Amino acid sequence: MKRILIALLAISISAFSISVRIKDIATFRGARDNQLFGIGVVVGLNGTGDSGSINSSLIANMATRFGVSIDPKDIKSKNTAIVMVFADIPPFYKEGMRLDVVVASIGDAKSLTDGYLIQTPLYGADGKVYAVAQGPITLGGEDVKGSSNLQKRYKVVGYIPGGAIVEEEIPTELADAKNTVTLLLNNPDITTAARVSDAINNKFGEKLAKALDPSMVRVKIPDAFKDDLISFLALVEDISVVPDMPARVIINERTGTVVFGGDVKIADFTLSYGNFNITVSNGKIDKDEATVGNLVAALKSLGATPQDIIAILQTLHKSGVLLANLVVM
Repeated sequence: MKRILIALLAISISAFSISVRIKDIATFRGARDNQLFGIGVVVGLNGTGDSGSINSSLIANMATRFGVSIDPKDIKSKNTAIVMVFADIPPFYKEGMRLDVVVASIGDAKSLTDGYLIQTPLYGADGKVYAVAQGPITLGGEDVKGSSNLQKRYKVVGYIPGGAIVEEEIPTELADAKNTVTLLLNNPDITTAARVSDAINNKFGEKLAKALDPSMVRVKIPDAFKDDLISFLALVEDISVVPDMPARVIINERTGTVVFGGDVKIADFTLSYGNFNITVSNGKIDKDEATVGNLVAALKSLGATPQDIIAILQTLHKSGVLLANLVVM
């Protein structure tokens, strides 16, 4: 049995002293993706399609549009499959631009290999058609046997890169009636929201921004930019901010991975676990500062396995001496 090696990534508060652009940690309200979906038929399968009759009825209906009358009972081939078709349309996409498409079998098809999706309307949540998908299906992975280094091909879900054409733009409004825009933080945090607000006000030399809550910062559009909103938003996106990093330890028990970020401190304690004995006194592990990183390093030097380290960290969190949020995956 292979021994799982522990992967450690220590992220201290100093690592986040490097400024990042507002563009990298926030988005403007209204500039969001929208999900599209539809039901279509894949043809050209080599006997690996559905065994039911629903796809036969759909094909017969399509043929009727071209003036060809076909009885669904006469279509007994397993060369077709009924599928769900999905796509995400980013904000500001215009008519004629292309989207990537995901195709997934609904019925009992064995494989979509070499299949071709017939023109399929893609609907938004409001029931309107915003794009149309069509094209040859691509499957990921490899058809291999006896190899653990390659991802096995999953044959009933496929992709069509650039397989959908946008037919109608989804309206996007960035500014509201009060002539303001709202920034949404990717990771809501009170301190980061306050820093973003302060950075914007300092940049323009006037009080334009106000943090409304840990996730939203409202920004007033200056009079000088009322007719040039994009230029103003570009300036806001380029402002540098130091985001706050809360103390957090993330454990993945399946892979033996421990990731700890922020200034993760440990209170004084005495640990006795199997053959390990470690004492934290006056905020020190021996001569080092009492942090998760130094504790893990000490345990590894004593021969602790990933499972040992994970068990110890979980116990320390329950006892209240691990001064951080613990997330177990």
